Amino acid sequence: MGKTFFDNTVMKKLKNHEPVCGCWSQGSSHVNAEIMAEAGFDLMIIDMEHSQLSLQDTVHIIQTTKGTGCAPFVRTPWNDMVWIKQALDTGAYGIHVPYVSTRKEAEYAVKCCKYAPQGVRGIAGSQRATNFSLSKADYYARANEDVIVMIAIETPEGVGNIREIASVEGVDGIFIGPADLSTSMGYMANPSVPEVRAAIREIEEGTKECGKFLATIASSAKAAKPLYDRGYTMVALLSDTTGLAKLAVDAVDYFKNEIRGC
Repeated sequence: MGKTFFDNTVMKKLKNHEPVCGCWSQGSSHVNAEIMAEAGFDLMIIDMEHSQLSLQDTVHIIQTTKGTGCAPFVRTPWNDMVWIKQALDTGAYGIHVPYVSTRKEAEYAVKCCKYAPQGVRGIAGSQRATNFSLSKADYYARANEDVIVMIAIETPEGVGNIREIASVEGVDGIFIGPADLSTSMGYMANPSVPEVRAAIREIEEGTKECGKFLATIASSAKAAKPLYDRGYTMVALLSDTTGLAKLAVDAVDYFKNEIRGC
């Protein structure tokens, strides 16, 4: 209880650009989340943008990370003060804000994540983030510094404004969403085309120039290695939904081809 309730170990690693591994919780299952947290992932992004997760689901999933060393982050449905406030009050260690394209939007996201005078986050001592008031003084003293603000760049406008966005005080890291970025550029979920790859390089360069950490997604740990080699600090290596889907398909294919023989 107390000082250990809000553990900033992973947040410090991100700010120091020390490589960490991430995963996605998208399947509304606190059991799946518990498995991933116990497996040793450094952080878990609880996805409220592209899943059916409710706030109550989010609380249950965050509870599964307690004591494991896995830092719970929440990707909010939108860059919205109410959603960000509620996600932080559940006890999220970091907020992943989708679809940010301008400096003004980035500044708004930061303000939503910070208590006054740096921001406009509402304050209460009864919520889970403060250990239901048992650790509120410690949380209030540390939240503005320790809560991670990670901004997602997913549009050509965001690419063009990357240096303005990444230079905003309070933005800790930039997440590149390759599927959304490529789709918004006219290439449906295809980040391999040269124009998209060039845009990704522009985001990488602008983020590094501003001293912020880089984050993205990969299909596996093996696929993530070249990203870490290029200077990424966090890569999400696994999703509880797509990971299970791949295992299921592989198992059925093996049965059909190697056991049943048809």
